[in-house]
Amino acid sequence: MSQKKSGHLNIPSEISRVLSVESRALDACARKLSAGPASVQAEKAVKLLRSTIKSGGKIITTGIGKSGKVAVKIAATLSSTGSLAIYLHPAEGLHGDIGMVSRGDAVLAVSHGGNSEEITRLLPLLKKLDVPVIAICGNPKSVLVEKSDAWLDASIEQEACPHNLTPTASTTLSLAIGDAIAITLMQLEGFDADSFAVNHPGGALGRRLNLRVSDIMHGADRIATVSAGASMDEVVVLSTEKKLGAVVVADGTKMLGIITDGDIRRALQHKEKFFKLRASDVMTKKPVSARPEMMAREALELMENRPSQIGVLPVTDERGNCLGLLRLHDLAKLI
Repeated sequence: MSQKKSGHLNIPSEISRVLSVESRALDACARKLSAGPASVQAEKAVKLLRSTIKSGGKIITTGIGKSGKVAVKIAATLSSTGSLAIYLHPAEGLHGDIGMVSRGDAVLAVSHGGNSEEITRLLPLLKKLDVPVIAICGNPKSVLVEKSDAWLDASIEQEACPHNLTPTASTTLSLAIGDAIAITLMQLEGFDADSFAVNHPGGALGRRLNLRVSDIMHGADRIATVSAGASMDEVVVLSTEKKLGAVVVADGTKMLGIITDGDIRRALQHKEKFFKLRASDVMTKKPVSARPEMMAREALELMENRPSQIGVLPVTDERGNCLGLLRLHDLAKLI
């Protein structure tokens, strides 16, 4: 491809071209790793890594240059999904940091060409430690592939760089293979959302995974409660005053039903008869409810994944006593 002057380059087309090149590399690799010799190697690689984790070892990722940056990210993804992993800079490994590697560990080496001096010089040291080496490499004839116990074929037809020089498609593919390995191990080990929450306590993701209904709900002292015989005039006044989108109909603390703002609007279709209605005439009996110990994300699914979305959810105990209200609006802001 000839170099174009920037003034004549169609920018959207160039962005699309780069993405298409990288997408084709991913698709080709997916087909390759799903059947034939490459799939056998992929299965072997995962089994070696899983055996390492199950026996209490760790995964050491390594790579130099751009591949090193990919290896750092792979280690982070592995660790966050339940597979203990750390990154070892190969040059530092040759100057003492090889001590990070112990018998029982496994090495996941990332190198497109597979002949980088820092990587190839590290291999004999790993061999002495009897540590299995899994290669993410695009060169089947490289030293790395030859000396590895399993090879994840990361070969590509071309880089996205117009000169076929700058690591682009190759690094994208290596990163994607690392993600695929991490997610496969995660599923094999049954690493679920609760386990993920333990590893991600901070930030929006941690909040989404750790919040319970009791953390978000509006307590009983803040909600509007009326008896079954209350007039609609009383219901409207309380609903407007509390501004939570619903009024609970109860006998003492025992919930009988709920009247949402939507129920009030529908009842207004009775026009002049509206104010003759009682709470029991308008309320939804036995409404869907949540428990305070329920995870907030589960409550959100309960409110959204239904033919008619629920805007306000009562929170009750096992005896049917109303403990509070949970609003979809509040959940949407926090999760």
